[in-house]
This record gives sequence, C-alpha cells and structure tokens, in this order.
Amino acid sequence: MKKFTWRSCGIAAIAALPLGLALSAAPVQAADVDVGSIHISQPWARATPKGAASGAGYMTITNNGTASDRLSCISDDASAECQIHSVTMEGGVMKMRPVEGGLEVKPGEIVTLKPGGYHVMFVNLTHPLEQGQNVKATLKFEHAGTVDVTYPIAAIGAPAPGAASGGGSMMMQGGGMNMQGSGGGMQMNKQ
Repeated sequence: MKKFTWRSCGIAAIAALPLGLALSAAPVQAADVDVGSIHISQPWARATPKGAASGAGYMTITNNGTASDRLSCISDDASAECQIHSVTMEGGVMKMRPVEGGLEVKPGEIVTLKPGGYHVMFVNLTHPLEQGQNVKATLKFEHAGTVDVTYPIAAIGAPAPGAASGGGSMMMQGGGMNMQGSGGGMQMNKQ
C-alpha cells in the first residue's frame, strides 16, 4: 500500500484543489423576473435548522412604472402560508409583524427585502429550507399581476447570497423568536 503524501497527489491535483473548493462555495444566482412595470432581482432565502417553524426570503424590487403597486405573497412550496413581514424596533425590542394590505412600492422606487427589514415569511414550514435547494413562491402585485419567483437557499445566518454563514440565526422559542449572533441575544416577540 502506497503512503499518501501531497507529492504523491501530483501538482495538478494540488492546483485543482482550490478550484474545486471555490466551485463548491460559489454563490447560487437566481434569475431576475419581471411582471408589468415591476422588476425583481437577487431573490434568495436562508436555510433553516430542522424543526424551525418559519423561514424567510429576500429580494430587491424596482417599480419602473408611474403608479404605486402593492406586493403580497400568495403561496410557496415550503410552507402552509407566506406573508410579507416587517421588522421594527420599538422601545429597544425588535418586533416582527405581517404588513397589512401588502408592501407598497412607489413609482421609481427600489425596495430591498433583507434580513432585519422587510421579508417574505414562509409560515409553518412543511420541511426545512436546505442550503443549495430552492423555494418557489407566487407573488402578487396589485397592478402588475402575479409572478412566480425562485429563491435559492443560502447558508443558515448568511447575510446575503454567497456570503459565509455565521452572521446570526433565528430560532423559534415558544411565543418569541430568539436572534443569536454577535452582540448577544435579542428577544423578538411575534405580535
């Protein structure tokens, strides 16, 4: 039996190692979609731990029209219900709530749904969101119409597509949501 050494691998194998690692960590790119005067770019979601009750999706929405529009989520393939949520700070407490009547996107405006702000909430997950997979959701704009969007799933706690995990994670605990990450814990009460 031949003993393994880096020399026995050959220079080509050693040179290919960083390329293989880079390809496995390459960010998943989602397709941009258009519906009416609305342009949706960079949709993505975060992976969830097993047993998580909800997950979140993000994207950038541009209204290229001359009238305001309102975004709502009709359905998705990972949960019983999807909603548009906002996150606000009230008296030092981070609160997350559904956006009643849909999220307004004014003419000429760019709205970014991102961690800690507006997001698509996948409520009552039927299975965990797994890194490298996709979540498909049907979104409805009041004027522009209905569109299907595919959200590639990034790592748990990823701050953006292709970014390393570890920025922070959300875990359901009883009636609240516990944010964990740098800077200590923060209680989020669902209301």
